[in-house]
Amino acid sequence: MASIAKRPNGKYRARYRDDAGREHARHFIRKADAQRWLDQQTAAIVTGTHVAPKAGRTLLSEVAGEWISQQVQLKPSTRARYEGLLRLHVLPTFGARPLIAITSDDVSVWVAGLVHSAALSAASARQAFRVLSLVLDKAVAGRRLATNPAKGVKLPRAASPDKRFLTADQVESLAVEAGTRGSLVILTLAYTGLRFGELAALRVGRVDLLRRRIEVAESVTEVAGEAVFGTPKTHQRRRVPVPRFLVDDLAAQIAGKRPGDLVFTSPSGEVLRLGNFRRRTFDPSVKAAGLGHLTLHDLRHTAASLAVASGGTVLSVQTMLGHKDASMTLNVYSSLFPDSLDDLADRMDALRESAADRLRTGGRIVTLGDRVSAGQPGWGGWGLNPRPTDYESAALTG
Repeated sequence: MASIAKRPNGKYRARYRDDAGREHARHFIRKADAQRWLDQQTAAIVTGTHVAPKAGRTLLSEVAGEWISQQVQLKPSTRARYEGLLRLHVLPTFGARPLIAITSDDVSVWVAGLVHSAALSAASARQAFRVLSLVLDKAVAGRRLATNPAKGVKLPRAASPDKRFLTADQVESLAVEAGTRGSLVILTLAYTGLRFGELAALRVGRVDLLRRRIEVAESVTEVAGEAVFGTPKTHQRRRVPVPRFLVDDLAAQIAGKRPGDLVFTSPSGEVLRLGNFRRRTFDPSVKAAGLGHLTLHDLRHTAASLAVASGGTVLSVQTMLGHKDASMTLNVYSSLFPDSLDDLADRMDALRESAADRLRTGGRIVTLGDRVSAGQPGWGGWGLNPRPTDYESAALTG
Protein backbone atom coordinates (compact mmCIF):
# COMPACT_ATOMS: atom_id res chain seq x y z
CA MET A 1 0.00 0.00 0.00
CA ALA A 2 1.34 3.43 -0.96
CA SER A 3 -0.03 6.94 -0.58
CA ILE A 4 0.87 10.63 -0.74
CA ALA A 5 -0.66 13.16 1.66
CA LYS A 6 -0.18 16.92 1.94
CA ARG A 7 0.92 18.01 5.40
CA PRO A 8 -0.20 21.19 7.22
CA ASN A 9 3.24 22.67 6.60
CA GLY A 10 2.73 22.34 2.85
CA LYS A 11 5.06 19.37 2.31
CA TYR A 12 4.02 16.06 0.80
CA ARG A 13 4.41 12.87 2.78
CA ALA A 14 4.95 9.71 0.71
CA ARG A 15 4.32 6.39 2.49
CA TYR A 16 4.54 2.70 1.58
CA ARG A 17 4.90 -0.72 3.23
CA ASP A 18 7.58 -3.20 2.25
CA ASP A 19 7.26 -7.00 1.95
CA ALA A 20 7.74 -7.38 5.69
CA GLY A 21 4.92 -4.96 6.46
CA ARG A 22 7.20 -2.21 7.74
CA GLU A 23 6.12 1.33 6.89
CA HIS A 24 8.54 3.78 5.32
CA ALA A 25 7.90 7.48 4.77
CA ARG A 26 9.67 10.52 3.37
CA HIS A 27 8.69 14.21 3.00
CA PHE A 28 9.06 16.28 -0.16
CA ILE A 29 8.38 19.88 -1.13
CA ARG A 30 6.98 18.93 -4.52
CA LYS A 31 4.36 16.25 -5.07
CA ALA A 32 6.07 15.16 -8.29
CA ASP A 33 9.23 14.32 -6.34
CA ALA A 34 7.21 12.36 -3.80
CA GLN A 35 5.54 10.37 -6.57
CA ARG A 36 8.87 9.64 -8.28
CA TRP A 37 10.38 8.33 -5.05
CA LEU A 38 7.29 6.25 -4.34
CA ASP A 39 7.42 4.74 -7.84
CA GLN A 40 11.09 3.83 -7.38
CA GLN A 41 10.46 2.09 -4.07
CA THR A 42 7.44 0.22 -5.41
CA ALA A 43 9.40 -0.97 -8.46
CA ALA A 44 12.24 -2.14 -6.22
CA ILE A 45 9.81 -4.20 -4.14
CA VAL A 46 8.43 -5.82 -7.29
CA THR A 47 11.90 -6.64 -8.69
CA GLY A 48 13.27 -7.86 -5.34
CA THR A 49 15.92 -5.13 -5.07
CA HIS A 50 14.21 -3.06 -2.43
CA VAL A 51 16.41 -1.61 0.30
CA ALA A 52 14.85 0.06 3.30
CA PRO A 53 16.04 3.69 3.47
CA LYS A 54 17.33 3.26 7.02
CA ALA A 55 19.21 0.06 6.17
CA GLY A 56 21.64 1.91 3.91
CA ARG A 57 22.71 4.05 6.85
CA THR A 58 24.33 1.05 8.54
CA LEU A 59 28.08 1.57 8.98
CA LEU A 60 30.36 -0.71 7.00
CA SER A 61 32.24 -1.64 10.19
CA GLU A 62 29.06 -3.22 11.55
CA VAL A 63 28.56 -5.36 8.45
CA ALA A 64 32.26 -6.28 8.41
CA GLY A 65 32.06 -7.54 11.97
CA GLU A 66 29.04 -9.67 11.14
CA TRP A 67 30.69 -11.00 7.99
CA ILE A 68 33.98 -12.11 9.54
CA SER A 69 32.23 -13.77 12.49
CA GLN A 70 30.20 -15.93 10.08
CA GLN A 71 33.15 -17.24 8.03
CA VAL A 72 33.24 -20.59 9.82
CA GLN A 73 34.60 -22.36 6.71
CA LEU A 74 37.91 -20.49 6.71
CA LYS A 75 41.18 -22.05 7.79
CA PRO A 76 42.72 -20.24 10.79
CA SER A 77 45.52 -18.75 8.69
CA THR A 78 43.07 -17.43 6.08
CA ARG A 79 40.83 -15.98 8.76
CA ALA A 80 43.78 -14.22 10.37
CA ARG A 81 44.81 -12.80 7.00
CA TYR A 82 41.29 -11.48 6.34
CA GLU A 83 41.12 -9.91 9.78
CA GLY A 84 44.46 -8.20 9.15
CA LEU A 85 43.28 -6.82 5.80
CA LEU A 86 40.13 -5.47 7.42
CA ARG A 87 42.01 -3.87 10.30
CA LEU A 88 44.85 -2.36 8.29
CA HIS A 89 43.27 -1.39 4.97
CA VAL A 90 39.48 -1.65 4.75
CA LEU A 91 38.15 -0.24 8.02
CA PRO A 92 40.45 2.82 8.25
CA THR A 93 38.91 4.10 5.00
CA PHE A 94 35.37 2.74 4.97
CA GLY A 95 34.60 1.57 8.50
CA ALA A 96 32.86 4.76 9.68
CA ARG A 97 30.94 5.31 6.44
CA PRO A 98 27.26 4.45 5.93
CA LEU A 99 26.89 1.78 3.27
CA ILE A 100 24.82 4.04 1.06
CA ALA A 101 27.64 6.61 1.04
CA ILE A 102 30.21 4.25 -0.53
CA THR A 103 30.43 4.70 -4.29
CA SER A 104 32.24 2.89 -7.07
CA ASP A 105 34.55 5.89 -7.49
CA ASP A 106 35.42 5.72 -3.78
CA VAL A 107 36.47 2.10 -4.16
CA SER A 108 38.52 2.85 -7.30
CA VAL A 109 40.40 5.67 -5.58
CA TRP A 110 41.02 3.44 -2.56
CA VAL A 111 42.45 0.61 -4.68
CA ALA A 112 44.81 3.02 -6.44
CA GLY A 113 45.90 4.38 -3.07
CA LEU A 114 46.73 0.90 -1.80
CA VAL A 115 49.21 0.44 -4.61
CA HIS A 116 50.71 3.94 -4.70
CA SER A 117 50.38 5.38 -1.18
CA ALA A 118 50.33 2.23 0.95
CA ALA A 119 52.93 0.61 -1.34
CA LEU A 120 51.13 -2.72 -1.37
CA SER A 121 51.91 -5.25 -4.05
CA ALA A 122 49.27 -5.79 -6.71
CA ALA A 123 48.48 -9.20 -5.20
CA SER A 124 47.98 -7.74 -1.70
CA ALA A 125 45.84 -4.91 -3.06
CA ARG A 126 43.64 -7.44 -4.84
CA GLN A 127 43.25 -9.42 -1.60
CA ALA A 128 42.21 -6.29 0.32
CA PHE A 129 39.72 -5.45 -2.42
CA ARG A 130 38.30 -8.97 -2.28
CA VAL A 131 37.63 -8.63 1.45
CA LEU A 132 35.84 -5.30 0.94
CA SER A 133 33.80 -6.72 -1.93
CA LEU A 134 32.75 -9.74 0.15
CA VAL A 135 31.59 -7.47 2.96
CA LEU A 136 29.57 -5.40 0.48
CA ASP A 137 28.12 -8.59 -0.99
CA LYS A 138 26.82 -9.43 2.45
CA ALA A 139 25.20 -5.99 2.65
CA VAL A 140 23.46 -6.64 -0.68
CA ALA A 141 22.30 -10.09 0.47
CA GLY A 142 20.91 -8.53 3.65
CA ARG A 143 18.95 -5.91 1.70
CA ARG A 144 21.08 -3.06 3.03
CA LEU A 145 22.37 -2.17 -0.41
CA ALA A 146 20.74 -2.57 -3.79
CA THR A 147 24.03 -3.25 -5.60
CA ASN A 148 27.68 -3.77 -4.70
CA PRO A 149 29.64 -0.57 -5.51
CA ALA A 150 32.83 -2.64 -5.82
CA LYS A 151 31.54 -4.51 -8.86
CA GLY A 152 33.38 -3.57 -12.04
CA VAL A 153 36.23 -1.72 -10.32
CA LYS A 154 39.49 -2.13 -12.25
CA LEU A 155 42.25 -3.90 -10.33
CA PRO A 156 46.04 -3.88 -10.76
CA ARG A 157 47.48 -6.86 -12.55
CA ALA A 158 49.22 -9.28 -10.25
CA ALA A 159 52.36 -10.73 -11.81
CA SER A 160 52.87 -14.45 -11.34
CA PRO A 161 55.91 -15.08 -9.15
CA ASP A 162 58.84 -16.78 -10.83
CA LYS A 163 59.22 -20.44 -9.92
CA ARG A 164 62.60 -21.89 -9.03
CA PHE A 165 63.36 -25.48 -9.97
CA LEU A 166 66.46 -27.12 -8.54
CA THR A 167 68.28 -29.95 -10.24
CA ALA A 168 68.82 -33.22 -8.41
CA ASP A 169 72.48 -32.24 -7.92
CA GLN A 170 71.49 -28.91 -6.39
CA VAL A 171 69.06 -30.63 -4.02
CA GLU A 172 71.85 -32.97 -2.95
CA SER A 173 74.20 -30.04 -2.27
CA LEU A 174 71.54 -28.25 -0.24
CA ALA A 175 70.83 -31.38 1.80
CA VAL A 176 74.52 -31.84 2.58
CA GLU A 177 74.79 -28.25 3.81
CA ALA A 178 71.66 -28.67 5.97
CA GLY A 179 73.39 -31.23 8.18
CA THR A 180 72.04 -34.38 9.79
CA ARG A 181 68.72 -33.02 11.07
CA GLY A 182 67.97 -30.70 8.18
CA SER A 183 68.92 -32.96 5.28
CA LEU A 184 65.97 -35.33 5.70
CA VAL A 185 63.56 -32.40 5.77
CA ILE A 186 65.09 -31.00 2.56
CA LEU A 187 65.05 -34.34 0.75
CA THR A 188 61.50 -35.17 1.84
CA LEU A 189 60.19 -31.82 0.65
CA ALA A 190 62.08 -31.98 -2.66
CA TYR A 191 61.09 -35.56 -3.53
CA THR A 192 57.52 -35.83 -2.21
CA GLY A 193 56.12 -32.35 -2.91
CA LEU A 194 54.76 -31.87 0.61
CA ARG A 195 54.08 -28.32 1.72
CA PHE A 196 56.15 -27.36 4.77
CA GLY A 197 53.03 -27.20 6.95
CA GLU A 198 52.06 -30.71 5.84
CA LEU A 199 55.52 -32.04 6.65
CA ALA A 200 55.53 -30.35 10.07
CA ALA A 201 52.12 -31.91 10.86
CA LEU A 202 53.02 -35.39 9.61
CA ARG A 203 52.47 -38.08 12.25
CA VAL A 204 54.17 -41.46 12.53
CA GLY A 205 50.94 -43.40 12.01
CA ARG A 206 50.53 -41.86 8.58
CA VAL A 207 53.89 -43.08 7.26
CA ASP A 208 53.66 -46.53 5.61
CA LEU A 209 57.20 -47.51 4.73
CA LEU A 210 56.24 -51.01 3.55
CA ARG A 211 54.06 -49.58 0.81
CA ARG A 212 56.24 -46.46 0.56
CA ARG A 213 53.37 -44.06 1.07
CA ILE A 214 52.75 -40.95 3.18
CA GLU A 215 49.18 -39.99 4.00
CA VAL A 216 48.73 -36.23 4.05
CA ALA A 217 45.80 -35.48 6.37
CA GLU A 218 46.93 -32.47 8.43
CA SER A 219 48.75 -29.20 8.10
CA VAL A 220 50.03 -26.78 10.70
CA THR A 221 50.35 -23.01 10.38
CA GLU A 222 51.49 -20.33 12.77
CA VAL A 223 48.75 -17.83 13.66
CA ALA A 224 49.57 -15.02 16.08
CA GLY A 225 52.51 -17.02 17.39
CA GLU A 226 50.50 -20.19 17.96
CA ALA A 227 50.85 -23.43 16.02
CA VAL A 228 47.37 -24.24 14.70
CA PHE A 229 46.63 -27.67 13.21
CA GLY A 230 44.00 -28.11 10.51
CA THR A 231 43.27 -29.79 7.20
CA PRO A 232 45.57 -29.49 4.17
CA LYS A 233 45.13 -26.57 1.80
CA THR A 234 42.53 -28.33 -0.35
CA HIS A 235 40.80 -29.90 2.71
CA GLN A 236 41.39 -33.30 1.11
CA ARG A 237 43.60 -36.19 2.16
CA ARG A 238 46.04 -37.67 -0.31
CA ARG A 239 48.65 -40.42 -0.44
CA VAL A 240 52.11 -39.48 -1.63
CA PRO A 241 54.75 -41.92 -2.95
CA VAL A 242 58.05 -42.18 -1.11
CA PRO A 243 61.25 -42.85 -3.12
CA ARG A 244 63.18 -45.90 -1.92
CA PHE A 245 66.27 -43.91 -0.93
CA LEU A 246 64.22 -42.12 1.78
CA VAL A 247 62.85 -45.27 3.42
CA ASP A 248 65.80 -46.11 5.68
CA ASP A 249 66.25 -42.52 6.86
CA LEU A 250 62.53 -42.16 7.58
CA ALA A 251 62.55 -45.49 9.43
CA ALA A 252 65.34 -44.20 11.65
CA GLN A 253 63.47 -40.91 12.13
CA ILE A 254 60.31 -42.59 13.46
CA ALA A 255 61.97 -45.39 15.41
CA GLY A 256 60.69 -45.52 18.99
CA LYS A 257 57.88 -43.04 18.38
CA ARG A 258 54.17 -43.65 18.87
CA PRO A 259 51.66 -43.42 15.97
CA GLY A 260 50.40 -40.03 17.14
CA ASP A 261 53.86 -38.48 17.47
CA LEU A 262 55.15 -35.98 14.95
CA VAL A 263 57.75 -37.32 12.52
CA PHE A 264 59.69 -34.05 12.30
CA THR A 265 60.18 -31.79 15.30
CA SER A 266 62.40 -28.95 16.47
CA PRO A 267 65.60 -29.75 18.38
CA SER A 268 63.59 -29.38 21.60
CA GLY A 269 60.92 -31.82 20.42
CA GLU A 270 58.28 -29.17 19.69
CA VAL A 271 56.40 -28.45 16.45
CA LEU A 272 58.77 -27.62 13.61
CA ARG A 273 58.02 -23.96 12.84
CA LEU A 274 58.56 -22.51 9.39
CA GLY A 275 60.24 -19.30 10.53
CA ASN A 276 62.64 -21.03 12.89
CA PHE A 277 63.65 -23.73 10.39
CA ARG A 278 64.15 -21.21 7.64
CA ARG A 279 66.25 -18.90 9.78
CA ARG A 280 68.34 -21.54 11.56
CA THR A 281 68.79 -24.19 8.88
CA PHE A 282 67.40 -23.46 5.43
CA ASP A 283 68.69 -19.95 4.68
CA PRO A 284 72.25 -20.65 5.89
CA SER A 285 72.29 -23.89 3.86
CA VAL A 286 71.08 -22.11 0.71
CA LYS A 287 73.83 -19.53 1.11
CA ALA A 288 76.50 -22.18 1.73
CA ALA A 289 75.38 -24.13 -1.35
CA GLY A 290 75.53 -20.97 -3.48
CA LEU A 291 71.94 -21.27 -4.68
CA GLY A 292 71.02 -17.58 -4.54
CA HIS A 293 67.44 -16.64 -3.62
CA LEU A 294 65.42 -19.71 -2.71
CA THR A 295 62.29 -20.33 -0.62
CA LEU A 296 61.10 -23.49 1.06
CA HIS A 297 58.10 -23.54 -1.27
CA ASP A 298 60.53 -23.75 -4.19
CA LEU A 299 61.27 -27.28 -3.01
CA ARG A 300 57.64 -28.14 -3.83
CA HIS A 301 58.15 -26.72 -7.32
CA THR A 302 61.35 -28.77 -7.51
CA ALA A 303 59.44 -31.94 -6.61
CA ALA A 304 57.09 -31.31 -9.53
CA SER A 305 60.05 -30.73 -11.85
CA LEU A 306 61.86 -33.89 -10.74
CA ALA A 307 58.66 -35.92 -11.06
CA VAL A 308 58.10 -34.75 -14.64
CA ALA A 309 61.77 -35.36 -15.50
CA SER A 310 61.30 -38.91 -14.15
CA GLY A 311 58.41 -39.54 -16.54
CA GLY A 312 55.52 -38.50 -14.31
CA THR A 313 52.21 -37.81 -16.04
CA VAL A 314 49.95 -34.84 -15.40
CA LEU A 315 47.65 -37.07 -13.32
CA SER A 316 50.43 -38.53 -11.18
CA VAL A 317 51.92 -35.10 -10.49
CA GLN A 318 48.46 -33.77 -9.64
CA THR A 319 47.93 -36.61 -7.16
CA MET A 320 51.34 -36.15 -5.57
CA LEU A 321 50.91 -32.41 -5.10
CA GLY A 322 47.27 -32.58 -4.03
CA HIS A 323 45.92 -30.22 -6.67
CA LYS A 324 42.13 -30.07 -6.97
CA ASP A 325 42.21 -31.09 -10.63
CA ALA A 326 44.63 -31.68 -13.50
CA SER A 327 43.93 -28.27 -15.03
CA MET A 328 45.44 -26.61 -11.96
CA THR A 329 48.58 -28.71 -12.36
CA LEU A 330 48.85 -27.69 -16.00
CA ASN A 331 48.22 -24.03 -15.19
CA VAL A 332 51.07 -24.02 -12.68
CA TYR A 333 53.55 -26.42 -14.29
CA SER A 334 52.66 -26.55 -17.99
CA SER A 335 56.19 -25.50 -18.97
CA LEU A 336 57.61 -28.67 -17.40
CA PHE A 337 55.69 -31.12 -19.55
CA PRO A 338 57.04 -32.03 -23.03
CA ASP A 339 55.87 -29.71 -25.77
CA SER A 340 54.09 -31.84 -28.40
CA LEU A 341 53.55 -28.95 -30.82
CA ASP A 342 56.68 -29.75 -32.87
CA ASP A 343 55.59 -33.38 -33.21
CA LEU A 344 52.14 -32.22 -34.30
CA ALA A 345 53.63 -29.92 -36.94
CA ASP A 346 55.85 -32.74 -38.26
CA ARG A 347 52.88 -35.09 -38.58
CA MET A 348 50.92 -32.43 -40.45
CA ASP A 349 53.93 -31.94 -42.77
CA ALA A 350 53.92 -35.67 -43.53
CA LEU A 351 50.16 -35.63 -44.15
CA ARG A 352 50.43 -32.76 -46.62
CA GLU A 353 53.42 -34.31 -48.43
CA SER A 354 51.51 -37.58 -48.83
CA ALA A 355 48.51 -35.73 -50.29
CA ALA A 356 50.73 -33.78 -52.70
CA ASP A 357 52.43 -37.00 -53.87
CA ARG A 358 49.08 -38.64 -54.58
CA LEU A 359 47.97 -35.62 -56.61
CA ARG A 360 51.15 -35.69 -58.74
CA THR A 361 50.85 -39.41 -59.44
CA GLY A 362 47.10 -39.53 -59.97
CA GLY A 363 46.63 -41.56 -56.87
CA ARG A 364 49.00 -44.35 -58.04
CA ILE A 365 52.14 -45.19 -56.13
CA VAL A 366 55.12 -44.86 -58.49
CA THR A 367 57.97 -47.29 -57.85
CA LEU A 368 61.58 -46.88 -58.85
CA GLY A 369 61.07 -49.57 -61.52
CA ASP A 370 58.22 -47.52 -63.03
CA ARG A 371 60.46 -44.48 -63.33
CA VAL A 372 63.24 -46.48 -65.01
CA SER A 373 60.78 -48.14 -67.45
CA ALA A 374 59.49 -44.72 -68.40
CA GLY A 375 62.99 -43.64 -69.30
CA GLN A 376 63.32 -41.31 -66.31
CA PRO A 377 66.56 -41.13 -64.32
CA GLY A 378 66.24 -43.81 -61.69
CA TRP A 379 67.54 -41.61 -58.91
CA GLY A 380 66.94 -38.06 -60.11
CA GLY A 381 64.97 -35.80 -57.77
CA TRP A 382 64.99 -38.16 -54.82
CA GLY A 383 67.00 -35.77 -52.65
CA LEU A 384 68.50 -37.68 -49.78
CA ASN A 385 68.71 -41.10 -51.51
CA PRO A 386 72.33 -42.01 -52.36
CA ARG A 387 73.29 -42.49 -56.00
CA PRO A 388 73.49 -46.25 -56.85
CA THR A 389 76.69 -48.01 -57.62
CA ASP A 390 77.46 -49.17 -61.17
CA TYR A 391 76.35 -52.73 -60.53
CA GLU A 392 73.05 -51.51 -58.99
CA SER A 393 72.30 -49.43 -62.10
CA ALA A 394 73.09 -52.38 -64.36
CA ALA A 395 70.71 -54.59 -62.39
CA LEU A 396 67.88 -52.08 -62.71
CA THR A 397 68.21 -51.62 -66.48
CA GLY A 398 69.25 -55.12 -67.44
